[in-house]
Amino acid sequence: MNTWFWRAVVMGSWLALLLWCGYWWPRSVATALAGAALIAGGAGLQLGTQMLMMRMVLRRRGVPLPSAMIALRAWLSEWRWAWRLFGWQIPFGEHAEPDGVPVDREGKQVQGPVQGQVQGQVGVVLVHGYFCNRGVWTVWLRRLKSRGIACMAMTLEPAHGSPVDAMVDDLDRCVKAMVQQTGCAPLLVAHSMGGLVVRAWLKRLDAGESARHAAHVVTVATPHGGAWLARFAQRLPAVEMREGSDWLQRLGPPPEDVSFSCWCSSSDNIVFPPDLAVLPNAQRHQVDDAAHMQLLFDARVWQHCLQLHAQLQERLQQRYQAAEAGASAADAGARACGS
Repeated sequence: MNTWFWRAVVMGSWLALLLWCGYWWPRSVATALAGAALIAGGAGLQLGTQMLMMRMVLRRRGVPLPSAMIALRAWLSEWRWAWRLFGWQIPFGEHAEPDGVPVDREGKQVQGPVQGQVQGQVGVVLVHGYFCNRGVWTVWLRRLKSRGIACMAMTLEPAHGSPVDAMVDDLDRCVKAMVQQTGCAPLLVAHSMGGLVVRAWLKRLDAGESARHAAHVVTVATPHGGAWLARFAQRLPAVEMREGSDWLQRLGPPPEDVSFSCWCSSSDNIVFPPDLAVLPNAQRHQVDDAAHMQLLFDARVWQHCLQLHAQLQERLQQRYQAAEAGASAADAGARACGS
């Protein structure tokens, strides 16, 4: 649904630009250029308004503000990402980068600890946020596959008019497909609303299932405590993301057997104040210079996820080695008894 919505927005904007310039250019070049600038800069105006509202709310709540120069750079970077993501990748590149098993630079499948299989490799499942689709993860998918890491991303549906809980099935299918392929729990990386979908999914799992399906969860700019801007929303699932909403209260804390890392930013133009993006008892990572979509592509977030993946893979490898050592000892004992 989001795919077709953004296609309509992009094509409608180009059509409006052509019609406006076609009509006004022969009559008034200045009017034609002014209208073209307004159409082209609409996203920037919206983002700028969000930035101003964010600073107003932070000031009222006594939260330290990033400097004006930091906010300006974050606004410009967010505008650039908005053009790239909502102007191309989301409307036209949803399936541009497929899910993949790990491959090396020559395109050959990378083998796991079990010869000839990808079993035993910690995969990564990517969960997009509100008004997005899996196209937002194109860069991540490409980078992960180039490093030999199995990765998958899904598009959550239904996107509008339904509760967050309705999107859980898409995530469940994706995670279980990854577990079936690799034989172990994946690392989940979720942006914005995607983190709430992950929590709703974990809540639905039976006791003891959580750790078998999620090795760790990284949330990036997720409104765990709600979003101030959601007070203006009138439809699901956005109304469920209001601060203190009934749905958030029912959601409750995540299971104790799954650890979380929460990334937030003082320059986030959607989820503010930054405390709303952090769960109690989670690893907190806060920056001051990244806006909402920009944070998803911040080098610090990327490096954190790579380090986490390496740690999870190392722990898994140690368990494999311990199991092999135990099996060897058992075989040796059996042979000794037999002799």
